[in-house]
Amino acid sequence: MPSLATLSIFIPTFFLVSLTPGMCMTLAMVLGMTQGVARALWMMVGELIGVGLVAFAAGAGVATLMLKMPALFAVFKWLGGAYLVYLGLLMWRSRGRMAIPADIEDTAPASRRVLAMQGFVTAVANPKGWAFFVALLPPFLDAGQPVVGQLVGLIVIILTLEFGCLLLYASGGKSLRHLLGRSGNVRLLNRIAGTLMVGVGVWLALG
Repeated sequence: MPSLATLSIFIPTFFLVSLTPGMCMTLAMVLGMTQGVARALWMMVGELIGVGLVAFAAGAGVATLMLKMPALFAVFKWLGGAYLVYLGLLMWRSRGRMAIPADIEDTAPASRRVLAMQGFVTAVANPKGWAFFVALLPPFLDAGQPVVGQLVGLIVIILTLEFGCLLLYASGGKSLRHLLGRSGNVRLLNRIAGTLMVGVGVWLALG
């Protein structure tokens, strides 16, 4: 396990990074708005698995090789981004399972597999996430100690912080849903969520 001195710097650093708005946090807010926090948990499962894989690869040095293979990222980025844009456009038009129906209490839930895959692809297909872990994670590893144990400990902390921030954003989306839902602005809510989803998709494809 990392030392207390290392953790005293590592925890606040990664908490601030996780709290910063990004693709995954925006996606959590959108799903909290349209699917509710409980359903958004499935997206979080996929996202946390993706983040864990990226963080482990970064600590193991694999990410350096991955960053030199832009064609691999291009496939994930464009396919994942196009899919999110498609979902966003459907939501903007109040269509599809992701959109909120006129009767806000009768939302048709998206499948667990679809939600988890959205989170996983968004986390794994983000080159900035790989570059971030490559730059920030290795300095916290002590080469004089067993690396695997340190890496596992740090990743557990990262995922815990990430999960807390995802819940925060999803809860914010749910609050917005209730606020606008009470005033009957379901179409506006769908357009806000759809616009954010399109934004995430474009960000993922072009980032």
